Amino acid sequence: MLNDATGLKKIYLAAGYTDLRRGIDGLATMIRFRFQLDPYDKNTLFLFCGKRTNRIKGLLWEGDGFLLLYKRLDNGAFSWPRSAEEALEISAEQYAMLMQGLEIIPKHPIRPNDSPKRLM
Repeated sequence: MLNDATGLKKIYLAAGYTDLRRGIDGLATMIRFRFQLDPYDKNTLFLFCGKRTNRIKGLLWEGDGFLLLYKRLDNGAFSWPRSAEEALEISAEQYAMLMQGLEIIPKHPIRPNDSPKRLM
């Protein structure tokens, strides 16, 4: 389920660390009050990562109840954004990259006004 984003209209990452001992109610409360988003938005997946970057939880409202997803990688880790305390909306392509262990948010982005360094 977590490898395929088919049928999802939005995907949000909760940047930073999340206590993965939280259950459905704790995560839904966090979505509502910390990020000011609606946890009851159908076909919207909310993803959370703890300090161990090889584990993530997902919360999805299916219209008649919540689906709580948990994934633990046997090998490797997720490249999770840690700096901001916000929910980041990502595309289905970025989601697929994340599930493959690729970095979706560069640690040192290139800014348009950065000029290349010249060798003299």
